[in-house]
Amino acid sequence: MPYRACAVSILAALAPALMPPAASAQYPEHPIRVVLPYAPGAAGDIALRQIQPLLEKRFGQPVVVDYKTGAGGNIGMQDVARAKPDGYTLVLGAANNFVINQFLYRKLGFDPLTDLEPVGKLADVPAFVYVSAQAPGTDWRQFQQYARAHAGKLNYGSPGMGTTPHLSAYRLSKAMGADMTHIAYRGAAPGVQALLANEVQLYIGGYSVAAAYVPQGKVRALAVASPERFAALPDVPTAKEAGMPDAVQGNWWGFAAPKGTPADRVARIAAVLHEVLGLPEVRQAFLAGGFVPGLDTPASFGAVWRDEARQWETVVRESGVVLD
Repeated sequence: MPYRACAVSILAALAPALMPPAASAQYPEHPIRVVLPYAPGAAGDIALRQIQPLLEKRFGQPVVVDYKTGAGGNIGMQDVARAKPDGYTLVLGAANNFVINQFLYRKLGFDPLTDLEPVGKLADVPAFVYVSAQAPGTDWRQFQQYARAHAGKLNYGSPGMGTTPHLSAYRLSKAMGADMTHIAYRGAAPGVQALLANEVQLYIGGYSVAAAYVPQGKVRALAVASPERFAALPDVPTAKEAGMPDAVQGNWWGFAAPKGTPADRVARIAAVLHEVLGLPEVRQAFLAGGFVPGLDTPASFGAVWRDEARQWETVVRESGVVLD
């Protein structure tokens, strides 16, 4: 074979190996695994299922949900923190998994701020301040007066120790001088049932956990911790409009990848997520479930982590809550 022809043949054979990874293969080439660190039916699971087919259509690959529960979500989070950083493993966690648990648990086993790569927020879950229909007062100021007059005698519920609703209610009780007693339940459903029975007088949670009881007069929604009113309950004022102390913070769900995942793959996932969450039909479906689509970037989502981690570290230390 002539030298020139031989050289061309060798270069052609070597070309795939000489190409950068992004150029040699179209990402993704196989299914993407999304670890959800909670049991099926969690708010993040519901939101993800609504967009899963749209993500799969754009990726051209299945998006497989892998439930890894336990330890307040820490087991699933740790699984992803230790996974191969190739863009094929993600975690869908809640706010506490990214910005609260590292201050709650004695031995977390990983640092979400350094061991995970922010991808994007799936949804915000604005927090509603619900009170028992048996508690006097039709607005926040009246309930606050009642709680202060009965300091140390009222209860607030939560779906678990160290959760966003727990710590928000703790801050709210402290801010209004009510000294309410915390009662932790195993999830939102029993907590709301306790509110209906007046076992607790206050419960903080998303739209979907108790909004159905508002029109029936079984619970009252005094405010929503959001910059603007929630369209599905337009008569409920924002916390600022109600004159409520700046103590309540909503939950959110977001995606992250193992640290070291190639930037172009993180950007690809974030772009597809942003496109899907911007669709009118997705926004409408999310509204019905009490979600507000997250439309941010990996950089802005990472900034949320750092900012909220500082806030929650202070709150956790003040509360004295420590978990094993």
